[in-house]
Amino acid sequence: MPYNDVVTRTEAGPLIPEEVTAEIFKGMVERSAVQQIARQLPNMSRKQQRMRVLDQLASAYFVAGEAGADRWKQTTKVAWENKFLVAEELAAIVPVHNEVLEDAEGDFWPLVRESLTEAMGLAFDAAVFFGTNAPVAWPTEIVTAAQSAGNEVVVGSLGSGTDLYDEILGEGGVFSKVEEDGYQVTGAIGAMALRSRLRGLRGSDGQPVFLPNMQDPTKYILDGNPIVFPRNGSVDASEVLMLAGDWSQVVWCFRQDITWEFANQAVIQDPSTGEIIHNFFQQDMTGIRAVMRIAWQVPNPVNRLQGTEANRYPIAVLVPAGS
Repeated sequence: MPYNDVVTRTEAGPLIPEEVTAEIFKGMVERSAVQQIARQLPNMSRKQQRMRVLDQLASAYFVAGEAGADRWKQTTKVAWENKFLVAEELAAIVPVHNEVLEDAEGDFWPLVRESLTEAMGLAFDAAVFFGTNAPVAWPTEIVTAAQSAGNEVVVGSLGSGTDLYDEILGEGGVFSKVEEDGYQVTGAIGAMALRSRLRGLRGSDGQPVFLPNMQDPTKYILDGNPIVFPRNGSVDASEVLMLAGDWSQVVWCFRQDITWEFANQAVIQDPSTGEIIHNFFQQDMTGIRAVMRIAWQVPNPVNRLQGTEANRYPIAVLVPAGS
């Protein structure tokens, strides 16, 4: 883990003009793809929040006979299980020398806040999709859980003559995996590398499926559902090309949205050695600290089409061959 990162004059060079007016070109800062497409719950009031999830469905029976002792009614029951949202903390500190701040021109701290916001979105997505640095109290990451439930389609695995369209929308494709588990697809998240593959799809008449003409921008809609292509680097195309499913079944919420705090009389310490890396007061430095507490969960309640939880999951994945 890094504890010695600091913004130097070299990194902040574009913000320190050489007696000319500097222009700051800000790239688009992408927040979390999960937060865009999944269902947000009301903010949590404590670290852990319980969700009651339907675990057993009721049954109904016809009554035999016409009267008297023959008219026995059978019993049934409904059961629930508990699943928990556990809020975990994401945080980062950006230290910078005061002389760099004094010489910088432009909105230095807003730019830092935008970058930290993007970094937190990336960290959250990577933990949810792939389990990267995920807290132990969080549920199994989506890609692994989908694969464990049998909701995986490997590109080129449906047999000779199949194409990407079949692998996504055809029988045995990604969408059908979700439907067989009792859910309907509400949207998809795709790797950037998937865009060109979809643009190249052609129908039997040789016409592009997603490009009606050369004047309008390509609209990526699958079976009436939108596709999100995150640009924060959270979807690794070497691991997964698409995650499609019922995103209302992926829920997330804040315990605490991002908070910002400045300090100029603090220290940055390496906890493994106890070494003081930066002393803000002694070294004339200022730091900004970002903290966010967030949780996510997949309720995945029982339904009539798939009663076994181990074989049921609301998301399916399209993965490249050899991943």
